[in-house]
Amino acid sequence: MAMRNYRWCVAIAAALLLAGCGGGAESDSGNGRAVALTKEQVRETLPDGEAMTGWKESARPTAVVMDKLYRSQACPIKGNAGCENARFFGASTFRHDDDAATVTFLIIAYGSEQAARDAYDVLWDGYYGKVAGQRAKTFEIGLVGDERDARFGSSGFSGEPGAVAQIRVGTALLWTEAASADKGGIDEDGVRDLATMLAERARQAQNGDAPSAALDG
Repeated sequence: MAMRNYRWCVAIAAALLLAGCGGGAESDSGNGRAVALTKEQVRETLPDGEAMTGWKESARPTAVVMDKLYRSQACPIKGNAGCENARFFGASTFRHDDDAATVTFLIIAYGSEQAARDAYDVLWDGYYGKVAGQRAKTFEIGLVGDERDARFGSSGFSGEPGAVAQIRVGTALLWTEAASADKGGIDEDGVRDLATMLAERARQAQNGDAPSAALDG
């Protein structure tokens, strides 16, 4: 299931690439506590090849205006719950050939911090918390973002590892989804590093800075 989920994520990333740039929207301050990201900020928040030392880019960072198609992909539960007041959707995908690992980063940017808060449990309980496999267990990823959850599990006959981390940073929900065909291809520490980097990039963007957080060495 983890590997099947990875293939789904690659399909999303490919769909985003095919969509091209699309239109934009002005940023606003939401409820005044956090800034709503623009489409360009969503794209810049997604890690690129420069940030992902040791990884190869499979699908470049791309952001699109949230519409009916992308709501069905980003919020694949009844009524596309969790996508209310969602403005932009973004993804990028990487592979690590040495250990057959893959990672996909996803972002949903909302118009307000309250909208992101309201969507958090809906999406974690309704979909994303399950994508690491039925036997996945929670693990700690540290005090990153404003809300956070993570699960690590295995799926398939050979027990291939899969993991997912969901983090809210202000007005955005972030996902780090990792999988490997090799049992040792990913571990909790690696997923923690990836998710922390993504959260820091989102925080930088919401502070009005150019996202620069990257993996160490």
